[in-house]
Amino acid sequence: MIIYGKQTVLHFLERHPKRIKRFIFSKEIDKKLFTKISKLNVAIERRDEKGAQGLAKGGNHQGFLAEIDELQFADLNDLKNKEFILLLSSLNDMGNIGALIRTALALGVDGIVIGGIKDLKTETLARSSSGALFDIPIVHQHNLLDAMNELKQSGFKLYGATLNGDDIKDLSTNGKRALILGSEGEGLTKRVISALDYQVTIPMANEFNSLNVNAAGAILIQRMR
Repeated sequence: MIIYGKQTVLHFLERHPKRIKRFIFSKEIDKKLFTKISKLNVAIERRDEKGAQGLAKGGNHQGFLAEIDELQFADLNDLKNKEFILLLSSLNDMGNIGALIRTALALGVDGIVIGGIKDLKTETLARSSSGALFDIPIVHQHNLLDAMNELKQSGFKLYGATLNGDDIKDLSTNGKRALILGSEGEGLTKRVISALDYQVTIPMANEFNSLNVNAAGAILIQRMR
């Protein structure tokens, strides 16, 4: 698996150096960084811009790329003894998913379940999450309703973000809990909503009906933490 982007590669260098198989650069790097990388005893390659762009599949690599071990998804059973889980229902934008992974890690979520999407572009997620993709357990389960039911049976309360839910500030969110966020355009499906314990919302101060899914997720996560 190829990751790219300066911050993503440097994050891996700091957090997961043993998972790096080789470094690829298309620009000069400072001597201090080169010395640090050299101590890992992994291959260091130089590519021209065309070659680097090919490895990054057109992504903005900033001259920094690395080959790492493939992402190993977690099993849902790994999350059943956790306290606070984030579920993403049919989100398709890798930028939004990556931003939510980064937000979830930063704000103390214990694990993430991504459902309703067949193809997760892990290289893109590594970039859009600034490497956080590898720092939090992630389950990829196509049928999110099955995951919701299993979590319910394990004692989780399910909170779903909707436009007409209860003000999150008015609800108790103690104990084992899961927050479900819907797709960027359609929100949560009726079937997902019917399986919720609570519908929650963020009241707007002005006449505006919604927030970006990452902004809404950050606010809800913080208030449910």
